[in-house]
Amino acid sequence: MSETEISTSDEFSLSGQLLIAMPNMLDPNFAGSVVYLCEHSVKGAMGLVINRPTDLDIHSLLDKINVNVPDALPAHFPVMMGGPVAAERGFVLHTEPLDWSSSLKVNDELSLTTSRDILEAVGRGEAPSKWLITLGYAGWGEGQLEQELAQNAWLTVPANHTILFDTPLEERFAGAYAMLGIDPALMSGAAGHA
Repeated sequence: MSETEISTSDEFSLSGQLLIAMPNMLDPNFAGSVVYLCEHSVKGAMGLVINRPTDLDIHSLLDKINVNVPDALPAHFPVMMGGPVAAERGFVLHTEPLDWSSSLKVNDELSLTTSRDILEAVGRGEAPSKWLITLGYAGWGEGQLEQELAQNAWLTVPANHTILFDTPLEERFAGAYAMLGIDPALMSGAAGHA
């Protein structure tokens, strides 16, 4: 990726929104998931699942790529399963600074970085103040996400830093629903249109 800002132009865009899986979501990659949409345009969409940890924590990941692990990192800082696409590739969603070697500016507050330099900064204890790391991402082709939305597979809500970075992983799904004033335990798997 090159450093460039994602275009939102005048077209309808859900960039910066959360997708919250509805109870009728059957795809095992997304059932019970919350996805932060980094990009959404007429060409498709790209996002990161923010509530599914992998078996790796940041210490293990940095060790695997030969980056020194600072003592200041929490003992268990999980690496998320960002989605089924490019599952071997790391993606870091973060606040300022937003300009790393391979960063895509999502908006004025967040960037998505795929280069090693940000992980080396983490290793030196110089990470951005807020960040999360995933392996892989979620992707939708042209019109695919719109079709899933029309089939009531997802709810959408604007994202905020609290849900992205501060809410405990096991609370992010219920927390995203709560942003809409909904208790997910009361949701039905049946969908309909008025």
